[in-house]
Amino acid sequence: MTDSSTTDSLAILTGMYTAEAEYLAAGGPGEAPFDVLAPFFAPDVVLHQADALPYGGTWRGHAGMERFFVEMSRTWEVFDMVEQEFLATGETAVVLTQVRARARASGRELAFPILQTVAFKDGRIAEVHPFYWDTAAIAAACAAPTGT
Repeated sequence: MTDSSTTDSLAILTGMYTAEAEYLAAGGPGEAPFDVLAPFFAPDVVLHQADALPYGGTWRGHAGMERFFVEMSRTWEVFDMVEQEFLATGETAVVLTQVRARARASGRELAFPILQTVAFKDGRIAEVHPFYWDTAAIAAACAAPTGT
C-alpha cells in the first residue's frame, strides 16, 4: 500500500525532472525561463553540491538554483540522465541516476551514478544532497587540458 506522501513526492520528482528536460530542451540557462522549474522548488530550497566539483558549494533559493544551472551548463556540454530509479519516497526520497556526460572544457565523456536525497516541504523540493562516487574523476574530466 502506498501512502499519500509517497505518491506526492513521486509526482513532485517526476514533474520536476520532466520540467528540467523541457527547460534544457528550450535552451536552458540564459535561454529558457526558470519559471518552468520554480513551482517544484520551495522558495528557500537548498542544494548541496560537493565542493570538489566545478559547480560545488551550497546553492540557496530560486536565484541560487538558476545560478547552479548556469554553472552546470558552463561545465557540461552534455549531461544526460539516462536512467533513474526512485529507491524510497515519502518526506525524503532517494533517487539513483545514471548519467552520461561530456565536459565542455576537455571534451571528455564520462558515465557515472549520482545518488540524491531529496527532502520535501509543503509539496515542494526543500533540500537536495547529491552524492557522487568519484568527485576527483569528475573534476579532472571537467578541467581544461594543459598545454604541451
